[in-house]
Amino acid sequence: ITALQSLQRESKVELSGVTYRIPALLYIPCMAKLLAFAEERLSIDDAHANLLVLRRGTFYRNYVEVNMRALETATLKHHRSMNPCPVYDEFTGIVFLFFTAVLGKTPEAYQIVTGQNVARLCYVSSSDQGRSWSNVTDLTQQVIGRSITDWATFALGPGHGIQLKSGRLLVPAYTYHIDCKECFGKLCKTTPHSFTFYSDDHGQRWRFGEFIPNLPTVECQMVSVDEEDGSNVLYCNARSPLGFRVQALSTDDGAVFHLGQLVQRLVEPPHGCHGSIIGFPTPTWVLYSHPTSSRSRVNMGVYLSTFPRDADSWTEPWVIYEGPSAYSDLTYIELTYSEFSATGIPAIAFACLYENGTRSPYEQISFSMFTLYDVIQNIPMNATSPDPKRHLYKKKRGRSCVAS
Repeated sequence: ITALQSLQRESKVELSGVTYRIPALLYIPCMAKLLAFAEERLSIDDAHANLLVLRRGTFYRNYVEVNMRALETATLKHHRSMNPCPVYDEFTGIVFLFFTAVLGKTPEAYQIVTGQNVARLCYVSSSDQGRSWSNVTDLTQQVIGRSITDWATFALGPGHGIQLKSGRLLVPAYTYHIDCKECFGKLCKTTPHSFTFYSDDHGQRWRFGEFIPNLPTVECQMVSVDEEDGSNVLYCNARSPLGFRVQALSTDDGAVFHLGQLVQRLVEPPHGCHGSIIGFPTPTWVLYSHPTSSRSRVNMGVYLSTFPRDADSWTEPWVIYEGPSAYSDLTYIELTYSEFSATGIPAIAFACLYENGTRSPYEQISFSMFTLYDVIQNIPMNATSPDPKRHLYKKKRGRSCVAS
């Protein structure tokens, strides 16, 4: 199946007018609900972010009904709301929408240069699949505390967080750590590091883990990976200014990460770009979405890894959109017989929410759906690429992953 649907308003907007950026996508399986979040901005400039918006859809067969609304409680006075990062607690049925609230029009670059952090860690929550939302909670003092003085700025995700089998909720994040506070009267040096905010009591209390230590890492997402030998690791895939993505592993569910490593099969455009990862059933395979060019933000692609801890395990990309494209977010959907599977066997499918356009990556946000079978059939093959087709008929939990 392949369905495309615009998540922008009916008329395209000029880059100097109201536009939508930074997509985040969450699927609630028990209710077949898709929640699509974005920033509403007065221009594409991050300093002109305004508030967060939501489109809440119901998945039925190959159709998604949507409507858009502003999240008026997801705000702090005199702050702009940025970097939506939803996470769903399947034990309590609560959706947490984390976001960064930034004072006034202060850009991230100014905070990095001066070390004057004006970002706040906030969330709103919903217990009815996104129909209504709580008032905002500001966690900055409670969770970050005095450490905020060592962070020039920080942000979340963007895109989805995850819940582990233990119940732990994980929200991906990054900060620009101040390595040297002053050098001849000016801020001397900052280094970006990815890390997690996490909760072990269903969102009552939150704390943050240690940074990926050795390589500069920025926007990130994470996947809990169950491997064939029964072991489990937390896999982080992060944006980097080094020309390639960086990955890092944690063996304690995100409290501490081991040394990061460059993933040379996954290229970054100049200055990097946000990308998304999603895992699907045991042993875990991982799908990744990102612009495929090393020269510019263009040609949105999806890549597959059947053994993500191996940096060389990624396939070549299947380009799902040819043209300017930038940020994206993936979610996993298991389709049942009543939805798509003619065989009666559930089919593995994905949805991708991504920025794209004809002249600029930021003209609209689009929604695409496709199956694992589509991915494997469309991945280009060459002599040096891993071949996922040899795993195609592998049984997973007693059923085939090749159902259509």
